[in-house]
Amino acid sequence: MVLVDSTIVSIATPALMGEFDATVSQVVWVTSAYLLAYAVPLLVTGRLGDRFGPRRIYLLGLAVFTAASAWCGLAHSIEALVAARVVQGLGAALLSPQTMAVMTRLFPGERRGRAMAAWGATAGVATLVGPLLGGLLLDSVGWEWIFFVNVPVGVLAFVLAVRLVPRFEQRAHRFDGLGVVLSALGMFLLVFGIQEGQTYDWGRIIGWVSVPLLIVAGLVVLGAFVAWQAVQRGEPLVPLGLFAHRNFSLANLAITTVGFATIATAFPMILYLQSVRGMSPTQAALVLAPSSVVTMLLARWAGGLVDRLHPRVLATGGLVGLAAGYLLAALTISPGTPLLLLLAPWALIGLSSCFVWAPLSVAATRTLPPHAIGAGSGVYNTTRQVGSVLGSAAIAALIEARMAAHLVGAGGAPGGAPASGGGADS
Repeated sequence: MVLVDSTIVSIATPALMGEFDATVSQVVWVTSAYLLAYAVPLLVTGRLGDRFGPRRIYLLGLAVFTAASAWCGLAHSIEALVAARVVQGLGAALLSPQTMAVMTRLFPGERRGRAMAAWGATAGVATLVGPLLGGLLLDSVGWEWIFFVNVPVGVLAFVLAVRLVPRFEQRAHRFDGLGVVLSALGMFLLVFGIQEGQTYDWGRIIGWVSVPLLIVAGLVVLGAFVAWQAVQRGEPLVPLGLFAHRNFSLANLAITTVGFATIATAFPMILYLQSVRGMSPTQAALVLAPSSVVTMLLARWAGGLVDRLHPRVLATGGLVGLAAGYLLAALTISPGTPLLLLLAPWALIGLSSCFVWAPLSVAATRTLPPHAIGAGSGVYNTTRQVGSVLGSAAIAALIEARMAAHLVGAGGAPGGAPASGGGADS
């Protein structure tokens, strides 16, 4: 449901820009705020699952996520929608790491690959259903229903989880409050500086506060966060000792890159299909469907390979395939590209994804001791979301910059100026 919600929102980007008369940067905050609120608490929520039991925290997160979905659909301004998305992200942060922790405890090492593959297949279904369902809802009943649709699904999932999700042993934990503050503040300053840079022409925001200052301050605060984790005598949010496990370190680096690329390519592709090619939301979703279909069909087979081969081999091939797919898309997409040619890179991306998600998930946790699984899954999910947050911020800045350059070249006002109302030119 978390993944369906993310993909549904991406297909609604042009509709939200029109509904709220919003700029590109403002609409991207609908995604960035969600991802930021999702990413930072993951460092704590994995521990909460260890402390109070993954079942209990999962149910709490599901309830928050479902209620926030209703709030999103009732929002009457872009600011209210962003606020609701923050709460929705917090709910997602509570429930997401519990799924990985439960599977790691339920399935031994020799069966974990297939379990992670089933998890990956679910993600494939979500990424297929999300845009298609979002397109149908947008074309028929309006953008509000891309959020309202989560409510009955969330209620049903809550009832099923109460009946089916087992209880696990709880472990005592202490929580690093200062670490939470430092990580949240550092990420917010960095993302705001990158995403809003073009809006303020990469200069002064107010008084002595400037975009470069915010970015530098964000990096400094994140550096202080890492330093604090190194000297923390209790239980740090990010136990740096986890990175002594080579597989864990490489898996986190790889998934951060994948998260960045996935978000950074989805947003402009949706704008291209709907704004440049004139497709409806449903038609745009169908163009992107081959990626999800291939992932869904092959995920189980790829999971079987994970149980027999080293995850490093599969993940390396998958990452190379993803890079080739994105490169092919960049080289072939133009206003007049034939439809069949548009489908090819996304099919390759879907095929390659089969050999990325499950192998990296297994590699990240296979060498961790049982007591570190909660923290490890939290860190792994966080790095993926951090990559997504930075990807959304970077692509928003790039699109705003290109729009500003285009308008200046055409003799108009720079689209990134605060008073320009750049969304109207979109």
